[in-house]
Formats: sequence, C-alpha cells, structure tokens
Amino acid sequence: MKDEIRIIISGGGTGGHIFPAVSIANAIKTKRPDAHILFVGAEGRMEMQRVPAAGYEIIGLPVCGFDRKRLWRNVRVLWKLAQSQLKARRVIKEFRPQVAVGVGGYASGPTLKVAGMMGIPTLLQEQNSYAGVTNKLLAKKAAKICVAYEGMERFFDREKIIMTGNPVRQDLLEKQVDRSEAVRSFGLDPRKKTILIVGGSLGARTINECVLTHLDFIRDSGVQFIWQTGKFYIDDARRRVAQFGDLPMLHVTDFIARMELAYSAADLVISRAGAGSISEFCLLSKPVILVPSPNVAEDHQTKNALALVNKDAALYVKDGEAQEKLLRTAVEAVGDNALLHTLSENIAKLAFINSADRIADEVLKLAETYRNHHGY
Repeated sequence: MKDEIRIIISGGGTGGHIFPAVSIANAIKTKRPDAHILFVGAEGRMEMQRVPAAGYEIIGLPVCGFDRKRLWRNVRVLWKLAQSQLKARRVIKEFRPQVAVGVGGYASGPTLKVAGMMGIPTLLQEQNSYAGVTNKLLAKKAAKICVAYEGMERFFDREKIIMTGNPVRQDLLEKQVDRSEAVRSFGLDPRKKTILIVGGSLGARTINECVLTHLDFIRDSGVQFIWQTGKFYIDDARRRVAQFGDLPMLHVTDFIARMELAYSAADLVISRAGAGSISEFCLLSKPVILVPSPNVAEDHQTKNALALVNKDAALYVKDGEAQEKLLRTAVEAVGDNALLHTLSENIAKLAFINSADRIADEVLKLAETYRNHHGY
C-alpha cells in the first residue's frame, strides 16, 4: 500500500544490542502502529529467541564473527559472510524496506552494507565511545548516525551525527519500586547496604572469580550482595558457596528477571562497561564500579568506562587488578555516603531521556523521505 512504512532493524548477539533494538522498534510502533518492522539477526544467537518473544518477526543470517586468535578459521567466516550478503539481498528485495537500522552485532554488517548498495537509506546506532570497525565502514553510506558519547566526529562525518544516547529496557524506567520492598524480595535486610554484582555473560568470569575467592571477606564485610552469575557459572558458584557454609548476606542467582528490583535494592553496582548497561546506570543515577572486559574489540569497554571516570561519574577497577582490589573498593565505597551521592549526582548528568523516541523519529523521517521520492 502507498502509505505503508517498512523498516528493517539488524543486529544483536548480546542483550546490549537486542534491548536497544527492541526499544527502538517499540518506539516506532507507538508513533506509527501501522509500521511493518522486520528484524535481521544472526542464526543461533540470542536475538533469534528474544526478538520473537518481544512480538517481532526475525530472519537469521549465517554470519559469524572473525576469529582473531586462529586466523586460518576465517576462510569459513568469509564464506558465511558472502552467504549472508546474498541472503540479505533477497530479504531486502522481498520486504522492500524504506530504511534499514543497524544496532551493532554480526548481522548488521552484511544487512546494512547490502541496503546501502541497493539505495536504501541506513541509520547506525553506535552505542560505544569508540566506534567499531564495522560501523566505521558502514558510516560512509549511512544517512544518519545516532551516538551516545561526545567526540564521535573522530570516527564519523559530523553532519551525519545525532546525539541521542542509548535506548534502555523500558520497564526499568516505568516500574518504580520501594528500596525496602526490593531488598526484601531478595531475602536480604533493608537496614544494610546492598551491592549488586552483575555477571551474566561469558565475559563475567573475572568478576565471578573475585566473589568466589573472597567469600570470607564477603561474610565479614557487614554488607550484603545480590550476585547474578550468568547461566554458565551458576552450578559452580552454588557448589562453592555451599561448601563454604552459611552466607545469608549473599543472594546468588544465574539471572535476574526483574532488574528494576535489583537496581532499586542496590546502593552500589559492580558491572562490566558495556554501553547499554552504562546508559541504564546513567538514567537510574546508580553509583557504579566498572570493570571493563579486556576481551572486546578495540578495548571499547575501557574507553566507555573512562568517559565516566573522567567526569567523576563512576569508579574503575582494571580487570587484571580485580582480584586484589574489586571487593575491597566496593565495600569501602558503599560505606561512604558522600562518595555515593557524588557518583549518583554526576552519572545522572550524563543521562539521555527518551533516546528510543529520538531515534525512532529519525528512522521515520528517513522512511518518509524515501517513500516520497520513490512512490512506495
């Protein structure tokens, strides 16, 4: 039909890419309930389950990431990339989108490259303070680039950049929970300071090992902890905690379904420095200790963390120093009310409100312009 809006959103791989993508889609549907939105992800990755659960159709590409350690394996990776580009072309020809949005992750590369080659306007959502190789390449044909950090003209054409911030999980902002009620929901004492430790992916090994090797310190700290280990570590964590003995001040779980409760309960958060998580901390004014993962492209988590640390908006512990420093730093910080207040105040200044809405507006503008010029 003449007035149809058709949009492709591509990317995924981790929650840090999927949550913003779904938030953008939801914002588009709020503004244009008639919009047709198709997700393009990577076969076997998290988005193939999470996106349909959010109510959207998704098509998977056989794309996978480059192996930086075993270069000989990349012959297969290049073959899959070529196959993905062919499939992306078929998808775009059949769906006929008026705009393609890339949120990062394996699938966004071939999808947005092909879209650009076919004359479809593209919009990039760059979450990090240091642009990745794929987005730097895609930026040459992109119509708009939505960013969350200052200084991104180092990587992109200044005329294309729009400062929007990163979309976050909408339920975190919509559901306000009393702190005491939230703490009790984890079986803990509202009178005590509470530290939330966010693991949850393969990159959480360092943080999880810090906890397991310092259970005696946790027991004697006078502080209580909510510890999300991630599904890969939960069995070992529970076994070792049980062997240690009774630890009523430590709530151990593999996954926290209601993160709004965990954030409400927490006086301080320990986390990796993914862009999506940082955006949540900013919006919720949460004091945080960031432990950047060293196993990410271009070491972008360290750059994300330092962007906050340089504004006195977060504390920072290097991955290699975490065993020695992390928990001691956390317990000292959570007992310093003046420090917590300063961190909360400063991180709140970095928050962007309504990021998903602002990005949705730009997506719809591009779609309308394309439709007006092409008649569909």
